[in-house]
Amino acid sequence: MGQARPYLARIPTRRAMLCPGSATTLRQLTAVKAELLGGRRVLHETGAQVLGNLFGPIKQVMRLITVSGPPSTGKTAVTSKALLALAASDWKVGVIKIDCLSTDDDTRYEALGIPSRSGLSGPLCPDHFFASNIEEMVDWGRARNLDLLVTESAGLCNRCSPHVREVLAVCVVDCLGGINTPKKLGPMLKLADIVVVTKGDLVSQAEREVFAFHVQTVNPKATLLGVNGLTGQGTFELAEVLREHAKDLDSVQGQRLRFPMPAALCSYCLGETRLGNDYQIGNLRKLELLP
Repeated sequence: MGQARPYLARIPTRRAMLCPGSATTLRQLTAVKAELLGGRRVLHETGAQVLGNLFGPIKQVMRLITVSGPPSTGKTAVTSKALLALAASDWKVGVIKIDCLSTDDDTRYEALGIPSRSGLSGPLCPDHFFASNIEEMVDWGRARNLDLLVTESAGLCNRCSPHVREVLAVCVVDCLGGINTPKKLGPMLKLADIVVVTKGDLVSQAEREVFAFHVQTVNPKATLLGVNGLTGQGTFELAEVLREHAKDLDSVQGQRLRFPMPAALCSYCLGETRLGNDYQIGNLRKLELLP
């Protein structure tokens, strides 16, 4: 790695706050009140139960979709328009955006009437940050009785991937990155179920076909969709595919990532793929999901 950059010193290293102004972590609120009964600890409340106490009855089943892709490919534009199409058919949808240093995408979603939170990973890999917080993110969505929660990851590391084995995975790429871009994106493209190609209106038909060929060479099993994030062309078709293929789930506890993270400092860097606090050790950052 290169020399440390000065701006990294200004990034909080303990946790990212999804709700500015709140100083209480989800772990503190969960509090896991323990009693000693016959020498055993009895845990009274989980994180989801605490959130449920705050927001009302918890939805037992919710659909989850992971969205990833390189920066500036149009992930937020595509996701917001697809979610608006689902919301028009009375689906309750929400988004949590994971980025590195700065984002205002949560305010963009909120302006469209889509419940949203964001978290900044700071000097850590955003996909490691995602894996360390996905359990609480699912609890957040269930506590709000969402029919569908979308997690959008910055996708800055082409070696990492936020995709979970039993969760519908979407990768957004654009034609302007060059025809060889698909070969460089790694597991976030190779292991995606749906590949959305944007900015196709800015290149020729021949370039679009060559780019699509390279995408299908890397991931021949994926559904390939062309979408215009500005006009919304293609987002209705995307919304229908999401509606049809997103699976119900009640928890991600114990589920596995589709691909292990690179070696570094946390449990996921060391090859752990199981999700949940019980499997997390090392250099972790936790979100604050309270309003």
